[in-house]
Amino acid sequence: MNWGKSIVLVFVLFAGFIGTMVVLMTRQHVDLVRDDYYQDEIAYQQHIDRRARTARLNQPNPLHFDEVRQELYLQLPAGWEQGQLTFYCPADRQRDQTIRLKTGRQTVSTAALSKGLWRLQLSWTADGQTFYHEQTLQIP
Repeated sequence: MNWGKSIVLVFVLFAGFIGTMVVLMTRQHVDLVRDDYYQDEIAYQQHIDRRARTARLNQPNPLHFDEVRQELYLQLPAGWEQGQLTFYCPADRQRDQTIRLKTGRQTVSTAALSKGLWRLQLSWTADGQTFYHEQTLQIP
């Protein structure tokens, strides 16, 4: 084999490698964090305001996780009217869950959640104002 054929063979192998990589990359499923990320970004100032109101409450952390019992204990501040707790999974949005909250202290089972990192997003309304608390949860 002479050097001309070797150069052509290297180019053909390289082109085959690049073609294979393009096919593999186009078949890879990529999840956006949110479908409505643009609208969500526009409303971000409201989110900042909700977090600031929550920080001014000077209340203890409303979410407590019991790893042994696989339960999440929730105690919202007095005077709240309605709320929701979202279990947000950064790795797969198909696993996200939202729970409507009732009055008083609540217990939520986390046994059905898959292992990994979760973001707990707690939002509620009290006295006509909205509040937001977020914390991470690692399910072993």
